[in-house]
Amino acid sequence: MPELPEVETTVRGLQRYLEGQRIARIATYRADLRRPFPEGLVQAMTGATITALGRRAKYGLIHTDRDQTLVFHLGMSGRWRIEPDALGPHDHLEIETAAGHRLALCDPRRFGSVDLLDTSALDQWPTFAALGPEPLGDDLTAAYLKSALAGRVAAIKLMLLDQRVIAGLGNIYVCEALFRARIDPRKPAGQVSGPALQRLVPEIRAVLGEAIAAGGSSLRDYARPDGELGYFSKRFDVYDRAGQPCVRDGAPIQRVVQGGRSTWFCARCQK
Repeated sequence: MPELPEVETTVRGLQRYLEGQRIARIATYRADLRRPFPEGLVQAMTGATITALGRRAKYGLIHTDRDQTLVFHLGMSGRWRIEPDALGPHDHLEIETAAGHRLALCDPRRFGSVDLLDTSALDQWPTFAALGPEPLGDDLTAAYLKSALAGRVAAIKLMLLDQRVIAGLGNIYVCEALFRARIDPRKPAGQVSGPALQRLVPEIRAVLGEAIAAGGSSLRDYARPDGELGYFSKRFDVYDRAGQPCVRDGAPIQRVVQGGRSTWFCARCQK
């Protein structure tokens, strides 16, 4: 599933083609993805000018001059294709700008979503209202985490995946950040010490920043809008490396299942 760096990379790739552009045509080629396309989407977006693009958690935002924002989620397999030679069977939404640029939202497994919301009310949308702070923003601090995790017996790995605690973190980058911070992913969240959380926050930011700079991590279906693959996956320290030696101490990387998700870690150096 595309995580925060992949969505951020997608948004940045779309900016060149969409920001400041008028939508000449928008079309949907099926009734729904994970849920139905918004009623009146074509009428609302045709002729609108895209004023800015952004991201909230794992959602991409396309703002228009009509105080409306198209909110997209890439689900498990979604990606935007820029200037496709031809539409394929999994291209379900198409945008054409007045400048002649064509972009298609491709989602083979259809776990993604598209919503149309009033820009002024985005923060009140229930999905966004329930989210925790952005991991790259100033609101994520060790003090915030200490308070949010106080008394929690669930494993720190699972708490970091909870979007109500931190918005946008996913399995890949939680595994990598916990490794860098030397924190055992199985440890009860409320027992993680203040100094450990002080290490964790900058490592979360660092691993996300490096992944964004690398264009994300290409696993299975993900590719950037220009068709290029993200190459951060070549720099994983623990993710999907079970049995391979730890880059710090040479101990074999272990894999366990937490909350139905695989976790990779070094039992020797993560305490």
